Amino acid sequence: MPEAPASPRPPSVGLQFTVRIGDLPADLLAVVGFEFSEALSCLFRGKLALASPDPALGQASGSDGEQVSNPSPSLDQILEQPVELAIWQDGQLLRRFSGVVSEFARGDSGHRRTCYEVVVEPPLWRLGLMHNSRIFQTQTPDAILKTLLEERGIVDTVFDLKRSAPEREYCVQHRESDLAFLQRLAAEEGWHYRFDLDADNPPLVISDHHGDAVTLPQATCNATAGGSTRQPAVFQFSYRERVRAASVVMKDYTFRNPAYALMHESNAAGMDHQREDYQHYDYPGRFKNDARGRAFTQAKLEALRNDASVASGRSNRPDFAAGARLPLSSHTQDDLNRDWLITRVVHTGKQPQALEEAGGSEPTTYHNAFEAIPADRNWRPQGLDRPLMDGPQIALVTGPAGEEIHCDEHGRVKVRFPWDRYSQNDEHSSAWLRVSQGWAGGQYGFMALPRIGHEVIVSFLDGDPDQPIITGRTYHATNTPPYALPEHKTRTVLKTQTHKGEGSNELRFEDEANQEQIYLHAQKDLDLLTENDRTEVVKHDSHLTVENERISHI
Repeated sequence: MPEAPASPRPPSVGLQFTVRIGDLPADLLAVVGFEFSEALSCLFRGKLALASPDPALGQASGSDGEQVSNPSPSLDQILEQPVELAIWQDGQLLRRFSGVVSEFARGDSGHRRTCYEVVVEPPLWRLGLMHNSRIFQTQTPDAILKTLLEERGIVDTVFDLKRSAPEREYCVQHRESDLAFLQRLAAEEGWHYRFDLDADNPPLVISDHHGDAVTLPQATCNATAGGSTRQPAVFQFSYRERVRAASVVMKDYTFRNPAYALMHESNAAGMDHQREDYQHYDYPGRFKNDARGRAFTQAKLEALRNDASVASGRSNRPDFAAGARLPLSSHTQDDLNRDWLITRVVHTGKQPQALEEAGGSEPTTYHNAFEAIPADRNWRPQGLDRPLMDGPQIALVTGPAGEEIHCDEHGRVKVRFPWDRYSQNDEHSSAWLRVSQGWAGGQYGFMALPRIGHEVIVSFLDGDPDQPIITGRTYHATNTPPYALPEHKTRTVLKTQTHKGEGSNELRFEDEANQEQIYLHAQKDLDLLTENDRTEVVKHDSHLTVENERISHI
């Protein structure tokens, strides 16, 4: 994102708001009012009411379409341009909010001023405009998130993680926006994100803890402070306790260790004020080993309880920011005089004198409404619903060039989905997919591997795009049945193809009336083993043709 333009310094008297957009002149726009909301794991959003002596901002031509001399700034000089809103007190900068313009509206015109409205959002907002389906393989979650961010030019992201996340063998973004996928993946890992709005280029911070949260100057609780920033204070503060889940149990299954009970439980502390038997159980837990299970279960519990103990208040402190640590003092309830972690803030400012028509009689005011939790709690975002696969999908089996059969020790194969536009149609097209067989026991059953180029039907366990499994095979226009249809519709056929050669083995059943037949063809050798007696009854003729030697041992 381009660096936000520096806001002009106002006269050093009183409370004032200024704004600067892109390369527009510093004195072109005046702030009439604003509402700016920020929260953990949410896009910040500011709605700015502005006024300008130029009645034609965003309009580069005259009313009849001809070009005018000295045209007003056009829309491309406003939309998606960096913007900075600044709050000043007696010429000193108290707080600034930096982002990009995502919306611009022109309102009514007065005698001297025209009203405009601008919406400010972070560069991360652009990920919500991108909708995609793709596969990430053997990548860590933070590497996946970096890819999403860097594709949109967000390269200054800070990953502040105490616990490193292992690679995900197979992770699918399916018919969801880049932003929804990023938020879903981060929430699964128990990561939150926040913005340093007071920076020139507000960096995105993705973290799994709050230990390094910026500590604000101590806030004094004063119910009579009012809205003047000359007396910084918290003038309303209340505390709420909610009954929430007391424990989380999550279970999953892995074919690598099918008998193992892959189940983990996490219990909340400090349950003196509520019952402890409110348990949240879920399956599948989306983990395949104990380390991930413990982490996911704890993160789930903390997410379900992220609003169990919440304070809300109002203040005139512009420095209050989501993710900051707030030491509170002078509250009448002594147990509330402690450190709090701010989770949400809505900033509101009014500067009516920016509209000359208003006469300038009303003062400039600022206040905010905020929410916070005890600073010793871990705030985790609530998990987002993953996309559900509506049903089975068609895919083509893939593998290395020059190979016909490609599998691993579990009989798994790789495929390419028609929607995967990033696939190279090789052995890297997907992760290994298990293949459903007609019969599967302990070293007995049926085994027929799909070969490269075969069309298969892929289902998804619990509708999870990250857990595909091959449940069927189909012919298509290129891969046709062994015999022409419907001409040979009475034949049931098991026919193979020689690997990297010509020929086949075949077992065929003909069920046409009066033509019934069982046909067996071995491309090379046919070995029969009878462990005990063998009985053969021929009710008509028997013919044997041996074109070379015949040897019998009795």
